[in-house]
Amino acid sequence: MTLTAKRDVPASADSRPICGLMGTIRLVAGMYVVVITKKKKVGDLLGHAVWKALDFDIISYKKTILHLTDNQMQDNKTFLSMINNVLHTDGFYFATDYDLTHTLQRLANTSPEFQEMSLLERADQRFVWNGHLLREFIAQPELHRFVFPVVHGFITMKSSCINGKVFEWSIISRRSCFRAGVRYYVRGIDSEGHPANYVETEQIVQFNSAKASFVQTRGSIPFYWSQRPNLKYKPKPQINKTVNHLDGFQRHFDSQIILYGRQVILNLINQKGSEKPLELAFDKMVTNLGNGMIKYIAFDFHKECSRMRWHRLQILLDMVAEMQDEFGYFLVDADGKVLLNQEGVFRSNCMDCLDRTNVIQSMLAQRSLQSQLRRMGVLHTGQQIEEQSDFVKMYKNAWADNADACAKQYAGTGALKTDFTRTGKRTQWGLLMDGWNSMIRYYKNNFSDGFRQDSIDLFLGNYAVDEAVWTTPLHDPKDWKFLTLPIVMVVAFSMCIICLLMAGDTWTETLAYVLFWGSASVVTGGLILFNGLDFVDAPRLVQKEKLD
Repeated sequence: MTLTAKRDVPASADSRPICGLMGTIRLVAGMYVVVITKKKKVGDLLGHAVWKALDFDIISYKKTILHLTDNQMQDNKTFLSMINNVLHTDGFYFATDYDLTHTLQRLANTSPEFQEMSLLERADQRFVWNGHLLREFIAQPELHRFVFPVVHGFITMKSSCINGKVFEWSIISRRSCFRAGVRYYVRGIDSEGHPANYVETEQIVQFNSAKASFVQTRGSIPFYWSQRPNLKYKPKPQINKTVNHLDGFQRHFDSQIILYGRQVILNLINQKGSEKPLELAFDKMVTNLGNGMIKYIAFDFHKECSRMRWHRLQILLDMVAEMQDEFGYFLVDADGKVLLNQEGVFRSNCMDCLDRTNVIQSMLAQRSLQSQLRRMGVLHTGQQIEEQSDFVKMYKNAWADNADACAKQYAGTGALKTDFTRTGKRTQWGLLMDGWNSMIRYYKNNFSDGFRQDSIDLFLGNYAVDEAVWTTPLHDPKDWKFLTLPIVMVVAFSMCIICLLMAGDTWTETLAYVLFWGSASVVTGGLILFNGLDFVDAPRLVQKEKLD
C-alpha cells in the first residue's frame, strides 16, 4: 500500500466519497478494503465530533473472481457474508481527532510522548475492533492519519437542564475485542486472563468546562468454564476440571488492578441450582488469591427480587455505598486541574453479564452522578436526582438503550428487565417482552450463533484465510442423524395429527395409531435432545479448545 498524489490518479479512475477506512482483509479471492459509506453524528465529546458508522462496503482489489473454482467462489461468498454480519451488528463508533478507546482518567495521566502519538499507536488495543484490519496501516506510519480506531459497543450523548443549568452527559460502553464472541460459545476466560463479554462503561458529565467520569466494568466469571448450547433451554454450565484456574484468574485481576485500582466484584448469579457451583468456585478463588485489593460480594439477584420485589436492590446499594464513596470518581475543574481520581471499580457479572448486570450498573452510575452534579453545583445540597422527573426518564432510557445494545451484540436480542431500567418498575408487559426475547435468544443461540461466532473470529483475525490452501473448514459434513431424525419426527408427528383428524372405524383402532405415531415422535424428539450437540449450529473456523 503506497501513498500517492492526487495528480497521479488516472482521470479514467472511478472515485467515490467515503466516511472512513476500516482496513483491509484477505479472503479466498484475495485482498479487500473495508470502507465506511454512511455515518451519523452522535454528539461532541470535549469539543470533538463522535460518529456512529451506519453502512459499509467491502471492495475487492481484483476486478474478477473467475480464477476461482466453484467451491472457492462459494467459500468466498460465505466469508464476505461473515464480514457483513459483523459490520451490520449495530454499535460501531469512531472519532477522527479524539481517542475514544481511553477513559478521561487514563487520558489525563499520560506523558507528552503519548500525546504526540497517532490515534492508532496510542489506542487501548482491548477496544480497537478494526485492529486486525489495520495491520498494513500500522506498519506504515505515513498512512496513520488516514485511518482511526473503531470501537464497538454503545455511545449516547445528551444535553440536559436541571435548576436552569445546562450540562452534557454521556455513556460510553467499550466492548473488548479479546475473547469476543457470542453468548454460549464464549464463556469464562482465556489463558491471558481476558474474560468473555468484557465491557468497560464510562459515564461522563460536562458542565462549564468542568468534567467528571465514573467507570465500571463487566465480564464473564473469570475462570475456565463453558456452557455449550445443546437444544436445552438452559444448558448446564461446566467448570473445566483439568486446568489450573488460578493462573488465568490472577492474570485477569493483576491487569484490572493496574488499569483501575481496587476491585469490588458484584457476583449477581443464583446461589442455587446450576449456577451455584460457579458462585462457590468464584468465592473460593478470591479467597485463595488473598489479594487485599479485591473484595467479593455475592448477591442472588433473582432470589432477592423474586415476586416483583425490586425495591430490594437497595440492599446491595446500601452494602456498597461506603466503598463507592471511597472509590470516588474522576473530576477535573474548568481550568483543567485534576481534583479527584477514581481509585477502584465495581466489576459486575451475572451469567451473561447483560440483564442483571445492567440494572445494577445503572443504579450505581445514578448514585455517582448525583454526587458529581452536587459537587459541580448543578444540584443543590440535599437535592435528589429522583426529583428531576424529566431528566430521570431520559437517563433511565439511555441506560436501557445501553443494555439493549450490549445484549444484541452478545446474545442476539435486546436485554431483559429493561422495563425496570426504563421506568423503575417491573411490569406485566415487561415480563411478556422478556419471554419473547428469551424465545428468540433460544433460537439464535442454538441455530445461528455458530455462524455469528465464525464471523467474529474471521473479522478479528482469530482465523486467517490462506489463499494457498484450497480447502476451508466451512465444508463440515453433517452426521446422518442431523437429517434423518428431524424428518422421522416431523413425519411421525404429522401422522399422529392425521390419525386424530381422520378417525378409524373404531376408537381402539384410532387410539392404537395415535399412540404408535405419538410414541414415534416423542422417541425421536428425545433422541434429538439427547444428541443436542449434533443439531446446534456450531462454529467451524476456530478449534474447540480455543473456545473452551
